[in-house]
Amino acid sequence: MSATAFHVERWAVRYARIALGAAFLSGIASRFGLWGKGVGYGSFANFVRYTAEVNSFMPASTIPFLAWAATVAELVLGVALILGVRRRWAALGSALLLLLFGSAMAISFGLKEPLDYSVFSASAAALLLALPSQERS
Repeated sequence: MSATAFHVERWAVRYARIALGAAFLSGIASRFGLWGKGVGYGSFANFVRYTAEVNSFMPASTIPFLAWAATVAELVLGVALILGVRRRWAALGSALLLLLFGSAMAISFGLKEPLDYSVFSASAAALLLALPSQERS
């Protein structure tokens, strides 16, 4: 690989890591109202309601756990991606989390919804970040 191609690849990988990590953290900010009222979820209660809609096939008793589990996973993965900590594991975890989210969206709302919100695209990008050649970037 030429020096220029290596340089571009390194910056592309860094850009993907930061973009995915920032998206996770932005979602968390939204569910705690940090983007302001009326923006995104606006509150954790609204996020729990959305979690119930996305996971309409799950028992109601599991919804609070799923909402908190998603929040903790997004926080850990978002920070790890941005800081470049345990990159391969953070990328694989992100790919899996996004695949599960997209699948739940498809089951509950139909395939168009996760495609419109690029959930599977983000999952695929995270999976590409897990490739061994990306560890040096």
